[in-house]
Amino acid sequence: MTRDEDLIQGYAEALFSVARAEGVLPTVEDELYGFAKGLEQHTSLREALTDAALPTENKKAVIDELVGDRANPVTVTLLGFVVDAGRARELPRIVEHLAQVAAGERDHALAEVRSAVELTEAQRDRIGRALSQATGLSVDVKVVVDPSVVGGIVARVGDEVFDGSVSSRLDSAKQHLGT
Repeated sequence: MTRDEDLIQGYAEALFSVARAEGVLPTVEDELYGFAKGLEQHTSLREALTDAALPTENKKAVIDELVGDRANPVTVTLLGFVVDAGRARELPRIVEHLAQVAAGERDHALAEVRSAVELTEAQRDRIGRALSQATGLSVDVKVVVDPSVVGGIVARVGDEVFDGSVSSRLDSAKQHLGT
C-alpha cells in the first residue's frame, strides 16, 4: 500500500470511528457520501475547498452554509476536520473508503446507485434487494443524484456495473437498428 493509500485509509477509519462512537454512523456515512459526491460534481465547490490561498475558516464557513442546518453536527465537524487537515482534495476517496469499511463491518458490499432524481426509501430498498439478488451479496445502497443519468439508474457494486439508464437503452436501440 502506498503512503497516499495509507493516509486515505487512516482518515477514513478515523471518521468511521468517531461516527460509530457517537452512535450516528448510518446518518453521518450517508451525509458524508452525498457531500463527497457533490464535491466531485461541482468544480467551484471543489476549488473553494482546496484553494491553498483561502483561509481554513472561510472553507469551514462554506461547509457550514451548505450543510450546517441540514446535516448531523458530527458530519459538519468531520468535514471541518478534513478541511483543517488540508485534505479536502482527498475527501471523495476518504469517504468512499469509509463507506466500504462500514459496509464491510456489516458484511455488506457497497452499491453506488446514480439517479437523475432523489430516490424514496422504498425505491432504495427495492434496488438494494435487486442488486443483492443479482450479485449474491448483501449490499448497502448509496444514492448519488446525477442529472447526467437523465432517467433510470446506473448501479455499481465493486467492479460490476448495472446500467438501466435511458441513455444506455437509447444507445442499445441505435446499435440494434444499425444507426
